[in-house]
Amino acid sequence: MTLARFYPIVPDVTWLKRIVPLGVKTVQLRIKDRPSDEVSRQISEALVLCRQECCQLIVNDYWREAIEAGAAYVHLGQEDLAAADIEALKRAGVSLGISTHSEEELETALLADPDYVALGPIYETRLKAMKWAPQGLDRIGQWKRRIGGLPLVAIGGITPERAGGVVAAGADSVAVITDFMTAPHPEARVKLWLEWAGTVPGSA
Repeated sequence: MTLARFYPIVPDVTWLKRIVPLGVKTVQLRIKDRPSDEVSRQISEALVLCRQECCQLIVNDYWREAIEAGAAYVHLGQEDLAAADIEALKRAGVSLGISTHSEEELETALLADPDYVALGPIYETRLKAMKWAPQGLDRIGQWKRRIGGLPLVAIGGITPERAGGVVAAGADSVAVITDFMTAPHPEARVKLWLEWAGTVPGSA
């Protein structure tokens, strides 16, 4: 599985419509607390848009709806991983990304045979209260050595100014939420990220 260097995460399809046409090539749809039929509608709408724009759509958590809609990629947190039918995802040909915050969670993730692993928070994040302390750059290198050829996604408090160091430490992709969503001009901030991604050696 190959991920773009810049990996934005958005809460709904409205945000998707704002940023994907700018040239985003990997995006995660992270819908929270919506009815299943609304989730299914948004996933289907997002798939149409992303196929038109040649963008890789990753669905967060809602693995049943993702399979039904024909999505090719799902991302699971640790709690959702415990409840998910991994064999059903594999049978459907869905590629799987998994969040990790500790050695124990990494071991749990690897048992599910993921297609990529996410590590966070790298830095302090304003998105939500986290029980995990910032991981720091050294942990990125440790994780990369542990997972070998699997892509490693870094997330949490990453800005364009910090992103180069994150990639140099071993991350293959940088997941971003707060930095662009809280910017005065989100689209302009996304363009800045895309310019950064285009200058990184080996960018997708």
